[in-house]
Amino acid sequence: MAVEQPTARGAEQTRIHNIGYRSYDGPRLGRAYARRSLYSQSLRGAYGLGRSVKSKVLPMLLFVVMCVPALIMVAVAVATKAKDLPVEYTRYAIIMQAVIGLYVASQAPQSVSRDLRFKTVPLYFSRPIETTDYVRAKYAALASAMFILTAAPLLVLYVGALLAKLDFAHQTKGFAEGLVSVALLSLLFSGISLVIAAATPRRGFGIAAVIAVLTISYGAVSTIQAIAHVHSGDSTALVWMGLFSPVTLIDGVQTAFLGASSSYPGGQGPSSAQGVVFVLVVLGLIAGSYGLLMRRYRKAGL
Repeated sequence: MAVEQPTARGAEQTRIHNIGYRSYDGPRLGRAYARRSLYSQSLRGAYGLGRSVKSKVLPMLLFVVMCVPALIMVAVAVATKAKDLPVEYTRYAIIMQAVIGLYVASQAPQSVSRDLRFKTVPLYFSRPIETTDYVRAKYAALASAMFILTAAPLLVLYVGALLAKLDFAHQTKGFAEGLVSVALLSLLFSGISLVIAAATPRRGFGIAAVIAVLTISYGAVSTIQAIAHVHSGDSTALVWMGLFSPVTLIDGVQTAFLGASSSYPGGQGPSSAQGVVFVLVVLGLIAGSYGLLMRRYRKAGL
């Protein structure tokens, strides 16, 4: 309500205007609800849900591309009555790492760059939501989207293996190991990609930078490993080189602890002792990515 003050012409000209302000009498849902809403909205956005048709094309296409080879493998196993699947559960994500890298490179900037570009981050923090809530929701949403992308084809392989009447215990063990592997991969790739994307409000720059970090590092490490294998044959140096690429890091962890066959030249992966270092590096990168995101958004929210 607004009241006009009396003027010199007289108090009879005073008017009361109803300008529509009303108090809110509903429930106060608080930070937890805001955090869940941000997580849900970000997860849906990672697959273009609730957005334009154009925004759905790439993530849905990449999801299909991830699952089609698994369907083909299952069809071959069923038709030929094979005794095992043509690829291990833990190997599937490594084989398809180019598709995974393209997906996370396209969706990490979509998740955070627009908020920075259009300066909407302070609006989030004007509500009962803090920096930790924003970072956790965004990180968890992208990691969940990545897990869906990488676990779905493993589920296709597992169901197909059971339909082909392959050994239940062996397939269940392999499926569980594959899920652990892709869970670590999802956390690692999401953290690195979000840190890179949060460094620039330009989505195009973010996409290019994420692709460069994931792809160039893998290509460089694989090339150096191949050269070292051919010229020196030093398996120890070859293994330690795997610490310098996210893909080879995950490969090393699953080779050491999840019974996977290594994609390193010569098939020589880390031992259990070396694998401990690989696990610590992976966990350190995940924690470091979270810490860098917290630092970035403390400044962005000002």
